[in-house]
Amino acid sequence: MTDPADADPAEADSADAGAAEAGAAEAEPPQHRRRRALIETAITIVVAVLLLGLLRTFAFEVFNIPSGSMTPTLGIGDRILVQKAFFSWHDVREGNVVVFSHPPLDDCPGPEKSDLVKRVIALPGQTIYSSGNSIYINGRLLAEPYLPRYDLLVPPIASSQDPYRVPAGEFYVLGDNRAYSCDSRYWGPIKGTSIVGKVVLLWWHDGHPDFRTFW
Repeated sequence: MTDPADADPAEADSADAGAAEAGAAEAEPPQHRRRRALIETAITIVVAVLLLGLLRTFAFEVFNIPSGSMTPTLGIGDRILVQKAFFSWHDVREGNVVVFSHPPLDDCPGPEKSDLVKRVIALPGQTIYSSGNSIYINGRLLAEPYLPRYDLLVPPIASSQDPYRVPAGEFYVLGDNRAYSCDSRYWGPIKGTSIVGKVVLLWWHDGHPDFRTFW
């Protein structure tokens, strides 16, 4: 058997300190413990809210679709997730669905100064024109599998004899619901710097959850 006198003084001091802490915890009034728990919970909630705010501001943001200009791809009341972080308008490609700030030349009916969502049809420097319901980019027919079977392109876009060239740093955008969309045909191309982000996910469609990715 080990003589208590032979015990390591450091171990004894550690045991005494642990006993003292345990005694202090037991001695702390219940109301103090509850107050400390409430403070810790409040701090946790504040930190979580701040992180969500940063995520919303700099990474992703949820948007609600207010009109039918992107039907059938996006309907009224649909909710989309828009990528804002690690995004540059220089990376925008033909066919991307983007959210952008309200064009200054837009005088179409609808909410003023609200962000809009449309599909990118032509990139900076490309030419665009339409013939009937078909669109041609740099003289080639644009494949548009996302459109409804019968899509009425009214008004038309330029002509084959005089195609429209998209200015540098700007994008020609259209709604998928061509007959009812106010878009670049009315107020011209949008500046790349006005693009808020790219739609990456549809998560609510036609009144129920419906997950669909966009690339």
